Amino acid sequence: MKKLFAIILVCLLTMAAITGCGSKNAATDTATADSAEKTKITFVLDWTPNTNHTGLYVAQEKGYFDEAGLDVNIIQPPEDGAEMLVGNNNAQFGVSFQDSMLPAVWGENKMPIEAVAALVQHNTSGIISLKGKGMDRPKGMEGKKYATWDLPIEKATLKQVITDDGGDFDKVELIPSTVTDEVSALQSDTVDAIWIFYGWAGVACETAGLDTDYFAFKDINPVFDYYTPVVIGNSDWMAQNPEATKAFMSALKKGYEYAIDNVEESAEILLKNAPELDEKLVKASQEYLSKEYKSDVARWGYMDSTRWNAFYNWINENGLFEPAIPENTGFTNEYLPE
Repeated sequence: MKKLFAIILVCLLTMAAITGCGSKNAATDTATADSAEKTKITFVLDWTPNTNHTGLYVAQEKGYFDEAGLDVNIIQPPEDGAEMLVGNNNAQFGVSFQDSMLPAVWGENKMPIEAVAALVQHNTSGIISLKGKGMDRPKGMEGKKYATWDLPIEKATLKQVITDDGGDFDKVELIPSTVTDEVSALQSDTVDAIWIFYGWAGVACETAGLDTDYFAFKDINPVFDYYTPVVIGNSDWMAQNPEATKAFMSALKKGYEYAIDNVEESAEILLKNAPELDEKLVKASQEYLSKEYKSDVARWGYMDSTRWNAFYNWINENGLFEPAIPENTGFTNEYLPE
């Protein structure tokens, strides 16, 4: 009897172990299947993480991508920028700018890329300088040192706004320089004037207690109220995956609209994902950009064709790119949620 009981006990334990392993394997298989069912998307930034990207990190942190059936991987760009990765479908989406993305959307090096959403509704870039140096308007740049990237569209933009203000662009001293710390550059007198995006570098000068003058390009000439930055996508991938594209855009919209309504928490989410950033700067920048993401439009990400075309038409008129760019090139509102 004892032997019989022992045999039965061993059999029962063995069956339990098999059942348990089966349950564990089933759970693992289910988790793997769930993961496999999600559409994998790689999103490449234009630079290191900053408040232009907050809504993206919010969508990731809040589970909006996960809820949409997406597995999104956020990466930083290579030296040749986000366009190359997106154009080659090594990333499905990324961040770019209407001016710098031009060679990728038209001409001999054209790639399957188009802008699908404006991250900021209006161009917040312009020229910053130390207060009192006379550069609160473009004409004041005459005789001053400007840090230039030496790019044709950049220099043509400056020439246009300086000329519009009655100044002479040829009197500006161009100093080849890529400024990464605007506060230090202005304080050291290395340069007098720097092209910045106010939402980050301008706010950085404010938080550092620097007294500055600033003018925005769009305030001098509305043709420069182009879209910068924008979300770009691989056109071929999006055409083949329209539902996944719309799901991604809908989740991204939720992230940015949450960032608009929840400034403090959204700043904390960005800091959690990029702890190397300065907390004071991030929170001040988030406050500034929360008003700029949608600004005066009802539909997040919407790009107005008149504004888009005006900038590329200006490039055509000034012979800055060949061949001439047709209207409505390089952008679509097709995938934006209502």
